[in-house]
Amino acid sequence: MHNPHISRSFIATLLFISLSAFAVEQPRDTLSGEAVYTTICANCHEAGVPKAPSKQMLRFMSPGAIHRAVTNGIMQNQAAALNDAERIAVVEYLTGKAPDATPFDPSALRCDNAEALFDTSEPPALLGWGFTPDNRREIPNATAGINSNNASKLRLKWTFAFPDAVRARSHPAAAAGAIFVGSQNGIVYSLDRETGCVRWTFQARAEVRTAIVVAPWDKNDKNAAPLLYFGDFLGNVYALHARSGELAWTTRPDNHQNATITAAPSLFQGRLYVSVSSLEVTSAANPDYACCTFRGSVVAYNAESGKQLWKTYTITNPAAPQQANAKGVVQRGPSGAPIWNTPSIDAKRRQLYVGTGENYSSPAGNTSDSIIAMNLDNGAVQWVFQATKGDAWNASCVLANPTNCPKENGPDFDFGGATIYTTGSNGKNLVLAGQKSGMVWALNPDNGKLVWKQKVGRGGIIGGIHFGMAVSGNTLMVPIADAVANKEFKAHYSGAAKPGLFALDVDTGHYQWRWDAPNTCNGRQYCMPGNSAVPTATPELVIAGSLDGHIRIHSAKSGEILWQYNTARDYPNTVSGIPGKGGALEGGSAALLDRGMLFVNSGYMFNQHMPGNVLLAFELDESDSKHKATADSAH
Repeated sequence: MHNPHISRSFIATLLFISLSAFAVEQPRDTLSGEAVYTTICANCHEAGVPKAPSKQMLRFMSPGAIHRAVTNGIMQNQAAALNDAERIAVVEYLTGKAPDATPFDPSALRCDNAEALFDTSEPPALLGWGFTPDNRREIPNATAGINSNNASKLRLKWTFAFPDAVRARSHPAAAAGAIFVGSQNGIVYSLDRETGCVRWTFQARAEVRTAIVVAPWDKNDKNAAPLLYFGDFLGNVYALHARSGELAWTTRPDNHQNATITAAPSLFQGRLYVSVSSLEVTSAANPDYACCTFRGSVVAYNAESGKQLWKTYTITNPAAPQQANAKGVVQRGPSGAPIWNTPSIDAKRRQLYVGTGENYSSPAGNTSDSIIAMNLDNGAVQWVFQATKGDAWNASCVLANPTNCPKENGPDFDFGGATIYTTGSNGKNLVLAGQKSGMVWALNPDNGKLVWKQKVGRGGIIGGIHFGMAVSGNTLMVPIADAVANKEFKAHYSGAAKPGLFALDVDTGHYQWRWDAPNTCNGRQYCMPGNSAVPTATPELVIAGSLDGHIRIHSAKSGEILWQYNTARDYPNTVSGIPGKGGALEGGSAALLDRGMLFVNSGYMFNQHMPGNVLLAFELDESDSKHKATADSAH
């Protein structure tokens, strides 16, 4: 039995010795990818070794990222006995695709002269994923530079194609004349805002799904040395020097082998607040897996040094043995309640607010599918509002033999999207949250008591409200996915799907307008109507990405479409010099507006959505513009 107190370095040393002995058995046949994984890799990756991600986690990684890890990265020593063919074979076994024979080299795309300069006179006008600490995702008109009068003039300016990628889900950030964005193969880019050329790159250990958070600075400080922050798929948090891309510090908030970070951290008053989630929910598909032990958490750090200040779990006590499954494997619980979303900050009450997901195993607890308020200074839980009781679910529940499915069997109604802290026109503070059930909840931030609720979408495993909402003035913008339902989940919800975009009054939850998404797919594979991605708002506009590949700008007052562009197309000529493809607009990545330009990622190969790998940059095509690209902006 694995002893959790044995250090990972000790296990790695033993494994390296055994591999070295294996290597001198000459001659030998080249092992298949499955044989490499089963006889070598599984010793750690399937044994619960801290920081050794399970096969389910590895399957989500890009081929290039795994190949780098076993060739000259963190797993180089452990893979020393493998030959090149075996390294490639295990990559292909895990991901279904061999790594590119010629890895992408960004050095040829480097900016020259003024394009490469870090402009200290341009600190970030927006702070983090939520644009403000309260996560309203509303951009002032002066910062956006795009309004209801000129939105129809947007035209494509440049396209950057990410290599080794089938999805683009890192929300871009703008500062110092640059766009900062992460990618599926783990490269973080600083791109020149005007041209898309590369200022610098940083190679993270795994896919970067989070937004890049840029620390603010005084625009008169020519020696400013700000940091930027993000997390990766394997659960690492990074701080880089924004000028150069050099690493300042890195840490891993949770040692669970399935821990991941998909939400951008919140930066507030010198502290970084990090949400931790996991994909142990997929490990449970293996009937031999003792599901489950992960607990969601928020971890606070000193933003300059990376020193941990506090950590608060969503489930107080570690998982304990429960009943055995049909194969006799003892299950563990309670578990889960992951946090997929960026904390919203309430400076007035010194609180942050996060939403949790379902329990992964029985028993279902009282903090899953909940909104939790925590003290900013010490992490103490102030209150818990549970929206859906008794929700325990994992990936085993959709299998023909659901061996590890909890007795509750769903409905898997996470709070996937971030909470919003806001003030209504009546002067009352509210915490707003949207759930995969299709329900919007408004809570009193003093005590977590319900103020109002509104059922907007039908709900389901792929939304309802999936990745978050936005506020424009006193209007709450609610995207509804209501994507095609798995037959196994029909028992948990009923009624017609309502994909589209809906506007609610912040004070009351009453409808102001609704826009029902048309089906524009015309038989395209993996295409579906509906809005799952988080929207972006201004006082006049709401910008929403759709699962059908369209980016649409609506009037915030009426929902009328002012401009739209179908991003789901081929882009043969990109700044990065490789072919690009657009697809579904999905996830926590959404439109960024910055001084008359719009930036948005396109492509999301996950949950049977359309793949893609591009960052698109649009500009206003005024009469004196030097860029007049055609944009297919049908109204």
